[in-house]
Amino acid sequence: MSAPDAVGTAEAVRSGERDARTVVEEAVARIEEHNPKLGAVTHTRFDAARAEVAAGLPDGPLHGVPMLVKDLGTEVEGLPATGGSRLFAAVTARRDSELVARYKRAGAVVLGITNTPELGLNASTEPALTGPTRNPWSLAHSAGGSSGGSAAAVAAGLVPVAHASDGGGSIRIPAAACGLFGLKPSRGRVSPAPRPTTLSGLVSGHHALTTTVRDSALLLDVAAGPLPGDAYAAPEPSAPFAELARRDPGRLRIGLLTELPDGPAVHPLSEAAARAAALLCERLGHDVVDVEAPYRPEEVGRTSGVLMGADLVAQIDARLDELGRPLADDDIEPFTRILYEAYRALSAADVSRALRRAQAIGWEMGAAFRTVDVLLSPTLARPTPLLGTLDTTRPESIYEHASVYAAFTSVHNVTGMPAMSVPFGHDADGLPLGVQFAAPLGGEGLLLALAAQLESEAPWHGLPAGPAARAHRKGRHMEGSAS
Repeated sequence: MSAPDAVGTAEAVRSGERDARTVVEEAVARIEEHNPKLGAVTHTRFDAARAEVAAGLPDGPLHGVPMLVKDLGTEVEGLPATGGSRLFAAVTARRDSELVARYKRAGAVVLGITNTPELGLNASTEPALTGPTRNPWSLAHSAGGSSGGSAAAVAAGLVPVAHASDGGGSIRIPAAACGLFGLKPSRGRVSPAPRPTTLSGLVSGHHALTTTVRDSALLLDVAAGPLPGDAYAAPEPSAPFAELARRDPGRLRIGLLTELPDGPAVHPLSEAAARAAALLCERLGHDVVDVEAPYRPEEVGRTSGVLMGADLVAQIDARLDELGRPLADDDIEPFTRILYEAYRALSAADVSRALRRAQAIGWEMGAAFRTVDVLLSPTLARPTPLLGTLDTTRPESIYEHASVYAAFTSVHNVTGMPAMSVPFGHDADGLPLGVQFAAPLGGEGLLLALAAQLESEAPWHGLPAGPAARAHRKGRHMEGSAS
């Protein structure tokens, strides 16, 4: 049986209907039973979690909710902080990141950390360090990346929610692949403290993967808010996100985007999902109009690549300085090595030009919102790939396929605008499809309200979520069949 959502779990524990210790032990049992075949969770802290429950949890909105944290950019004291890389395999977190501390102060019980591709550089979670994460809907398929471990854990019902981060689609891509709700917040909504992110912080952000919209809204209320000294902060919401999610979004003008200039060909099933979502929006009273993309994916990719590449070099060089040695052949994966060597040659002028271009792309995207309230597109240009399609040991496979899976998502990282993936239909193999909605900076409340409306009219989380239930429904996929 799958876990209830976080809101329901916390309500049950607070009312006395459920006991926090029992809830946590059930989650531990699910992880121990199902994780070996999923590869979602890489390290656990079960005894520490039990001790926290025994000592008494804070009476916050996540009281008694078991959760997991992605092993990238956010750290849990006492657990490895590897970023999915062999170069960082010996690093242990000495303190909780601010976001983890906020989760714990809200009463959440962190059970461990989840798998991620090396340094978040892949749209599929297949790191050499810990091995691949498999999609609970089909063990032969990817769970997406770079928050694939968190997505697989939630989709499989191991925990109700899990932390995730997004630098080019890394919340939305695995949400689409695993049939989850995934919201990337506005730039500056969640503090990255205490880890300085330099330029990559302009395109990456933290939040969560959930089965319900109300969970996402509640977690964002817990996580949101700058620390004094943060380089930037998102506009303050007009009310708590949990309240905004319950409001009627009103009659929206929605721009439907299904083609990209000089971009990858969009798979017919991906386009069909977006058009079906558009029809539902029209039935709900919204106005939908076809729009042209105000950006070119190749240009967005180049811009984002420079900003994140500069941080990649700084991150690797800082680790090598700590170790007091040069980079060894097996420290990082072949694709990461190519990126590292390429971006080491960046000049200050290159970085400045990328920053200028990012601002120009933001203005171009912003102009689109003069005529529409929300943009709707497929989340992925193609359905979820098989494991091995995006293989960092074969860089040619990354160059061939990676841009396809971020074609609709990465632009919202460069602009800092919020965007969400909503489950909508299934592909020919029975795997979930997702559609993406985006709004102007600070528009998370509008997106959550729209998502709640869609969730009510076309619910996606009523299906069994546990691995055993998935196996019953789609036995051939759970056995790892590619067909």
